Amino acid sequence: MSTAQPIPRIGKFLLCALLLLGGAAEARKPEQQGAGVGSRPGQFDYYAVSLSWSPSFCAGHNDPNQCASGRRLGFVLHGLWPQWQKGYPQNCSTQALPAEVRAKYAALYPSPSLIGHEWSKHGTCSGLEPAAYFELSAKLKQQLAIPPQFQTPSAPVRVNNAEFGAAFQQANPGLAAHAVLPFCSGGGRFLQELHACYGKDGVSLSCSANEVKRSNHSCGQDSFLLPSVR
Repeated sequence: MSTAQPIPRIGKFLLCALLLLGGAAEARKPEQQGAGVGSRPGQFDYYAVSLSWSPSFCAGHNDPNQCASGRRLGFVLHGLWPQWQKGYPQNCSTQALPAEVRAKYAALYPSPSLIGHEWSKHGTCSGLEPAAYFELSAKLKQQLAIPPQFQTPSAPVRVNNAEFGAAFQQANPGLAAHAVLPFCSGGGRFLQELHACYGKDGVSLSCSANEVKRSNHSCGQDSFLLPSVR
């Protein structure tokens, strides 16, 4: 009658190594990552359009383009960002941004230096050609109506999370629940930017539960302030 043979010491070592490698591979699933470098273009769950509140940015920066006196900028395009349910891909290829595309679309951004950064970090993950990516960026930015009270306020505006979301729902009938999220700076005291979420087909959808949680944590005060435009 045969009996089970003990696993040699080297066999035990190899078995443990294989189990560890398998676990590490499982841990690298995109939905469990924060910022994924070198991910494959087009492999993401939805888009987030990031619009910065320019007065908050210019309170701490002196960009000669965005922050020039008299420009009176409110919400400005930061970028169109492919997202996973948790985290996001970035720098997915080394595809260059053609000079003619840069020249055509640079004005989408408050500062022309942004376009190259946004293409390299986020656009390369979209699976789109550069012109198509920036065309979609413009379309999704333009189709989000900014509530009148948040357009070019001459005095600071104070709101809470619920009021902020309700204002965008009223200005954009059919907007999905939790499709527009505020993100704050200064310990939750000042609006820094908003994220508006869309499917790959450009239809409004709810941002991920992870992003809703981040938004609530970021703007965790009873209310936050939109500094006035200048």
